[in-house]
Amino acid sequence: NTPAPVFPDGAPREELWRSAEGCFRHLKYVFTFLDECRAFEILRTYQERAKYLVTTQAKIIAMTCTHAALKRHDFVKSGFEFDSLVMEEAAQILEVETFIPMLLQAQAAGKPSRLKRVVLIGDHNQLPPVIQNMAFQKYSKMDQSLFARFVRLGVPYIELNAQGRARPSIADLYNWRYRALGNMPHVAALPAFRAANPGFAHEFQLVDVDPTADGGGAGESEPTPHYFQNLGEAEYMAAVYTYMRLMGYPAERITMLATYNGQVDLLKDVVAARCGGPNGVGPPGRIATVDKYQGQQNDYVLLSLVRTRAVGHLRDVRRLVVALSRSRLGVYVFCCRALFANCLELAPAFAVLARRPARLQLVLGEAYGGAAA
Repeated sequence: NTPAPVFPDGAPREELWRSAEGCFRHLKYVFTFLDECRAFEILRTYQERAKYLVTTQAKIIAMTCTHAALKRHDFVKSGFEFDSLVMEEAAQILEVETFIPMLLQAQAAGKPSRLKRVVLIGDHNQLPPVIQNMAFQKYSKMDQSLFARFVRLGVPYIELNAQGRARPSIADLYNWRYRALGNMPHVAALPAFRAANPGFAHEFQLVDVDPTADGGGAGESEPTPHYFQNLGEAEYMAAVYTYMRLMGYPAERITMLATYNGQVDLLKDVVAARCGGPNGVGPPGRIATVDKYQGQQNDYVLLSLVRTRAVGHLRDVRRLVVALSRSRLGVYVFCCRALFANCLELAPAFAVLARRPARLQLVLGEAYGGAAA
């Protein structure tokens, strides 16, 4: 936008001076840019250039706590400095891991730390850190995060009072775990939340896969210790998923969840057999365990609870909260209703699920996107 000529003949002194200042600002910017780029003529490797950007240019740096622990020596040696620290999913981080990111900068003797504020963001009503050793988990309380410790000790904290992920009816499945969890206005106003799920009579439903009934399968199996599978639920979920794909639902908007690794492996095999091949509908967006899917979401979730003889680790109500809160528009739970409905810890959620029929109710003649099937 520089005028031509820059210094016209006969122009007032003030105008000429403004033009000169503008030219000088541009030249200053050019030389500043060259000065910033000069380091890349000297630093040849990717690691050296990344370290230079982190220590001189970056305003926000994201990393995992594991990376912070592995590279702490390099951060301290490079003179890395920061004032604020924000930790996401803090309720799922080991207590000792929470302290490591706070110690990534060198501290001179006798001088206070430059770190001014630490913000922990998490949900203590969801799953804690995973501890494989049962002795450490049960007797040392090592699965308690620093976030959960603060909450337990009564440290003042801010709790969100509205959710904006799911339909209000789906949020009723888990909002009983919170003090006063309401709904943001858009989950009742936007068309995506107001419209019904095409082909389904309900936006959420508990589908009873009773092993004692016809078509319920043989119930749970345990090929190896703690490797639980349920072929009846896997086949049912694959059939419902195929139905959704034929109705026009995009595969990437559908997630299959299970509470055990064995069921996840079985679901992958069943989906590959029923939905693979050149004429198949293809796999869903994700097949995973509830634990690994924490912090993620999708529009539609098909959930398998697997067990038919004992409730198992779903008795931890935090795992159920995670499972039921992953969907935005629809969640369909496949389980042995008689088993889980009698579990006291899960009673509030299953009381809401029990309001709907135990047999999957479909609405034929509809299609995803509005066109008639």
